[in-house]
Amino acid sequence: MWSNQLLFPFITVSRKTVTYQEALDFLFPLHRFGIKPGLDRVYTLLDSLGSPHKRLGIVVHIAGTNGKGTVAAAIASIFQAAGKKTALYTSPHLVDFTERIRINGRQIPQEKVAHYCSLFKDVVLENHSTFFEATTALAFTWFADEEVDVSVIETGMGGRLDATNVVESAYAVISSIGMDHTEWLGNSLSLIAAEKAAIIKTGCRVFTAVSEPEALLPIEKQAQLCDVPLSVVGRDVMHRVSAAEPGMLELDVKTPLRDYLGLKAPLTGSFHASNVSLAVMVAEDAGIAVKDIYTGLERLLQTGYRARLEKIGTQPAVLLDVSHNADGMRQTVAALLSFRAEYRQIYVILGLASDKDARAIIRELLRLNCFFVPVTLPSERSVPAEELGTLCEQEGGEVRVFSTGHEGLVFLREKAREDDLILVTGSFYLAGDIITSCI
Repeated sequence: MWSNQLLFPFITVSRKTVTYQEALDFLFPLHRFGIKPGLDRVYTLLDSLGSPHKRLGIVVHIAGTNGKGTVAAAIASIFQAAGKKTALYTSPHLVDFTERIRINGRQIPQEKVAHYCSLFKDVVLENHSTFFEATTALAFTWFADEEVDVSVIETGMGGRLDATNVVESAYAVISSIGMDHTEWLGNSLSLIAAEKAAIIKTGCRVFTAVSEPEALLPIEKQAQLCDVPLSVVGRDVMHRVSAAEPGMLELDVKTPLRDYLGLKAPLTGSFHASNVSLAVMVAEDAGIAVKDIYTGLERLLQTGYRARLEKIGTQPAVLLDVSHNADGMRQTVAALLSFRAEYRQIYVILGLASDKDARAIIRELLRLNCFFVPVTLPSERSVPAEELGTLCEQEGGEVRVFSTGHEGLVFLREKAREDDLILVTGSFYLAGDIITSCI
């Protein structure tokens, strides 16, 4: 049995404020406690901090299998453009922990991370709080102390028992439902949808882009149970893409109140139209001025949003992406197919976590007629590069295996021609590693 002193040796040495690095050394080992669905621990932690989850301003709570990060960034950017002091809580980070917690695009100062860890470390250890629970409490406390006007909160996983589901939300947004985290959320779309729909509470307004009847039904039932209005993209609000190219999407969105013509967002892929539509729906309902909706979408990158088919290199083109399940990869591939003819060859640097359906993801990527460069993620949960390479070969792909994403990218930048495309995809861990070591 590990003792707290052995796991976190600095904790019992001093009561003074720890350093930022000591705070990280405290937070990250909390992964040892694993994923433990439930809200009791996070309520205890928040109570010890003065219930900051009740002082978050207007709360927009976002769940979904794919797209929730894009929706969160778009909504936060619009509110910020309207002059609202806007908090944004997302996960995971790519390079630094502070990326998860922002106000008006600014990451939480490192000294604040250290300060809040000093305040709640004893309660965290007493309750065996998880990493995500501690991080959520830290974020909410900073947001409350800063007296934000709006808090845009992205769930970590699921919804019903997610640590963020303690908020009193004005808006509940569900971007999509797909097969991911099935060991925790259920092995059918209806079960997964029911878990995510649990962020819907009495008094909020609900917006979703879910269209599959099996997934939409639990959302409709939860909205009816809470007696709250539900708006659905494709039914109540329509969109039409007028132009799509790498790094830019132009579209029209038609709501019952107004036509938004020529909206522009720095996004790659027509599939983002539903995510943009959700952001417009929330903003319109909140009374945000039309000009601020346009401006907010154009400035979406100011929120720290990145690595969603982000162009990080040219000649050859290099796109950085964090799609990590079959549904997300299907959308990524569809976006790339729309301009596939521009490139002679596509190379895919691929890294996957062991809980993903690797074969399904590989099959989606094969639609690009690509060459695979499997790598090992900088995570203990990684599928080893050699094993991933074998799976790619078994599915009919050409393969060259490397130990790390950095090695793979260095190789491809020498091998690829100017008219080729290198896609780095499969994991936030891989994207973060590439940003750290290669850019």
